[in-house]
Amino acid sequence: MTSTSSAVPTVFTAEGHELVLGDCINGMHALPAASFDLAIVDPAYGASTDRKWGIPADHGLHGFGGKWAQAAHHWDRLDNVDEFNNILTWLDQLRRLVKPSGSIWIHSTYHNSGFVNVGCQLLGLEIINEVVWYKRNAFPNLAKRRLTASHETLLWVHTGSPKHRQYRFNYDAVKAADFVGDSLKAPGKQLRTVWDIPNNKDPNERAFGSHPTQKPLRITERLFLISGAPGGRVLVPFLGSGTDAVAATKFGMTVLGFENELEYFAIACQRLKAQLAEPRLEGL
Repeated sequence: MTSTSSAVPTVFTAEGHELVLGDCINGMHALPAASFDLAIVDPAYGASTDRKWGIPADHGLHGFGGKWAQAAHHWDRLDNVDEFNNILTWLDQLRRLVKPSGSIWIHSTYHNSGFVNVGCQLLGLEIINEVVWYKRNAFPNLAKRRLTASHETLLWVHTGSPKHRQYRFNYDAVKAADFVGDSLKAPGKQLRTVWDIPNNKDPNERAFGSHPTQKPLRITERLFLISGAPGGRVLVPFLGSGTDAVAATKFGMTVLGFENELEYFAIACQRLKAQLAEPRLEGL
């Protein structure tokens, strides 16, 4: 195990899981084809800005999953050409690495969803569904110049032929599921393409620190319920603080994840280590 100067390992391995501190593109190039059953992709949206919004650091607006600040992260600043080329690069690798029987889930917003959609079509990746994640507790629009952004989108994609679809869909488990708090889904009813999931995170999801664009565990768990393959492998190119890795262990899958930022990589390692001591979910 190699270590950084701050004593955080550059590779963390445990029980078949592997988290790597490094660039996902370089890492994916070295992997064998058709070696993953699932990929979950939460890339930079290209939404960051240095604009000053005048929000006081101690603002008291509650009910929005924590205090809010406009993102201005260096890893999220991309111009249009760079962003599209970057998306095509990792999509091309995912096309090679995910089995025809597997699935790719891609998070996006209006900043990058068009690029992702076009990229999938250029590379022959069929989009199974576009999902709208409705965030009923979205932060209000303080500038008063546009509608309040209250959703993000996810694309469910597969690498197989549209004429011979092989991707896994755990239909019965999804139909039977009771997603507490989702007003649009009742047990025994089919899951729709609009998901009512608040953006709040439980305190234990931030026990070791947090990522500025961290997704609630409940949304990632839903992806595994829909298309997870117990005993299979999941690829997470943009690991962040490790939410997808935590969900993978709960559904009996092993994860390979890449993260460039040392701070978030360290959090992901701590979260995965803690989760491995917990029982996994059954019933898929």
